[in-house]
Amino acid sequence: MQKTIAIVGAGLGGLTLARVLQAHGVAATIYEGEASAKTRAQGGLLDIQVETGQVALRAAGLFDEFLTLVRPGEDAKRVVDRHGTMLFDMPADPGSARPEVDRGELRRLLIHSLAPGTIRWGHKLASIRHRVEGGYDLTFAQGSATRADIVIGADGAWSKVRPLLTPAKPVYSGTCFIEIALASGGQGCRASVAAIGSGTLMAVAPGKGIIAHRYADGHVRGYVALNKPVEWMRSIDFGDPSAGLRQLADEFDGWSPLLTAFVTQSDVEPWLRPIYALPVGLKWDRVPGVTLVGDAAHLMSPFAGEGANLAMYDGADLASKLVEQPDIEVALTAYEERLFLRSGDAASRSAQNLEIFFGREAPQSVVTLFDRS
Repeated sequence: MQKTIAIVGAGLGGLTLARVLQAHGVAATIYEGEASAKTRAQGGLLDIQVETGQVALRAAGLFDEFLTLVRPGEDAKRVVDRHGTMLFDMPADPGSARPEVDRGELRRLLIHSLAPGTIRWGHKLASIRHRVEGGYDLTFAQGSATRADIVIGADGAWSKVRPLLTPAKPVYSGTCFIEIALASGGQGCRASVAAIGSGTLMAVAPGKGIIAHRYADGHVRGYVALNKPVEWMRSIDFGDPSAGLRQLADEFDGWSPLLTAFVTQSDVEPWLRPIYALPVGLKWDRVPGVTLVGDAAHLMSPFAGEGANLAMYDGADLASKLVEQPDIEVALTAYEERLFLRSGDAASRSAQNLEIFFGREAPQSVVTLFDRS
């Protein structure tokens, strides 16, 4: 392929796309706004699914390396009510078909698999313009610019590439996460940490929840979930983290101290993450030379466990179409037809599961969900 390919965004989808293309001798350049791979933490654990994420890693030739990252025992799950009463307890499955890995470690694996110079760090896309003669002009915030025949938006929820294809924008789901952690291993609240078990503890009720994961090294990460307007969440003063956390804990008045300790004793900077989603079943008309992967194409809540898996699968699937089909527009059309089908189904399940977790029937609705799976 003689076409120049620009991938905007060095998330899991963009990295997988570049890796599979390179494995087939096709060059691509990733433009990433962050200064380096270490600019920020990459979130918690991902369960990598057989039908999507694992297919992508095999296509990338990284499946064996992926297996070395698997965290056995951390897929255990517990559901409790607000009093801490156990409602569901699923032990770890040593032979799980959906093994857990750390998102940051998986991202590093993909980054290190790429040819040197593939990623242009510190290149935040400022504008993109279609050229009359074909291709696109890309301008970056630090002042540089480039041209590309093909542009793939892998730039997440607030994609700068998406407006070339659709006016659709993410909409707030009504649920907001606040990241919490016991970076010290929870020495001051050992009973709370012990209550987690070896994996994830989910304490949920209508409109709220506390979810905590215990890592093999003993430290704990998780989040508080509240169904509140974004404006209310942003009114919490996290300039004083302890005061902000106490304000959050007030929303869990009457809950077991074993659970609220995860909030009041959190020893990392609270991080506000409103959950946004694109319209379920989003599609767009074909626009020459441009498409999307991952959250840029199908942003959804994390409650179907599909986001990262789909992003990697998108990248591998798009790469295979570009490699197999010399006609770029035929390749992009074939990719998008499959993209719309799989992402619509996943987004629908994700929206339904968000309601299951924090709707009127919680926590029993969550127990029922796990009993069926």
